[in-house]
Amino acid sequence: MKKNDYTKLLFDYGTLLVLALLCGWFSYVTIEEQSPTSADTAQRLAKRISGELSSGSIVIVLTRQGGDGESFAAALKENLTKAKLNVFQTVVGQPADARKALLKYGATGNKLAGITADKHMANFCNANLAKLAVTHPSLAKVKVYQPQTYRWPNFLKKENLLNVMKQISVVAIIAIGMTMVIITAGIDLSVGSLIAFSGVITALTIQSLGGDAPTTGHLWLGALAGILVCSLAGFFTGGLVTLFRIPAFIATLGIMFIAKGLAFIFSDSAPIPVANEAFGWLGRGRDFFGLPNSVTLMLILFAMAHVLMTRTSIGRYIYAVGGNPEAARLSGVPVKWVLLFVYTLTGLLAGLGGVMEASLHTTGDPKSGELVELKVIAAVVVGGTSLAGGQGRITGTLIGAFIIAVINNGMNLTGVESHMQKVIYGSVILVAVLIDRLKIHLLKLKKA
Repeated sequence: MKKNDYTKLLFDYGTLLVLALLCGWFSYVTIEEQSPTSADTAQRLAKRISGELSSGSIVIVLTRQGGDGESFAAALKENLTKAKLNVFQTVVGQPADARKALLKYGATGNKLAGITADKHMANFCNANLAKLAVTHPSLAKVKVYQPQTYRWPNFLKKENLLNVMKQISVVAIIAIGMTMVIITAGIDLSVGSLIAFSGVITALTIQSLGGDAPTTGHLWLGALAGILVCSLAGFFTGGLVTLFRIPAFIATLGIMFIAKGLAFIFSDSAPIPVANEAFGWLGRGRDFFGLPNSVTLMLILFAMAHVLMTRTSIGRYIYAVGGNPEAARLSGVPVKWVLLFVYTLTGLLAGLGGVMEASLHTTGDPKSGELVELKVIAAVVVGGTSLAGGQGRITGTLIGAFIIAVINNGMNLTGVESHMQKVIYGSVILVAVLIDRLKIHLLKLKKA
């Protein structure tokens, strides 16, 4: 393979390599001893206990509050009962609650055959049973049972990976439109404010139509209202850029302040609740293969955007406008309509992002969307889209969004302080821009 081929390969797949390296690094540094708390684990643990204890033996179930503690305790109790063991008490709480339960049983003077617990409660029991047995001898020889532990990265846990995708879904969806805007050599700073505006409009519409008991139809109408209003805002932005030739930076900066101000005015500076839990379907639900609905929507939209940019005339027009707008105009490309399209689409996607945020919290909050525009731009730039216009890929933006999400999640898992996280974010963006400039320079040298 020639040197030029390696360079092209690096430029084409460099972001994917960076994502793989980040995943590998955070997987390595987050390896810890894991103690499973699934229903299958509870069944296996109950089977092991029943094999060691006689039928009718008295046991206590202890699990820590939070996470899967409650469901794990319920599964343990159910399986132990099926195994004909006598579950005296089930405690889901903190070590202090476990201490009270053990002292209460110790005061009865009856023999306790075993304690079945998760990792945290088992550690507490192993460290304190001897002390408790001084005043309550019946606890002296109690055996503590816990699930079999294993070493695995916290980063690669299923729930954590799903959480990474869920957290980035809104940013990634809006980044689809931002990619097209930046390919046309533009920018849109208003998307974060449009998220808040969309959420407020959605919640207000639902509240005004359905009152304290909105129906599913009211939820749909509210969501459509939020998306439509932001689409019109995007169309207005496109008009400012095309008809009045206002620089995109200034036009979208003005829309950013207007949208944020209107969100606070319409909501009286307070969150607007939606009195129907079904509204949380998009932000919280999981319907397809266990994936969060927001992630499923994200993947569908990226697939559609990829087809649009690679298989349709509008996609070719977007690249042409970004590469050389005058040449594109002379070639018959409707430059103004293309710009109107990309800004309107970005507004629409920002409106959808606002609906998703409102759905997640079942509230339209004027404070939502803070600094989201910077994360969106960062995802696009890190994904390889050139700020000079004319170059970029939708798939690269998806990878860029995941890079931002993985960095954020990895830093949280490893305990990086919040201010340092901002320093790292800024460094990542600067490196991405420097790489972009290097690519442009190398292309110029190649053409020369």
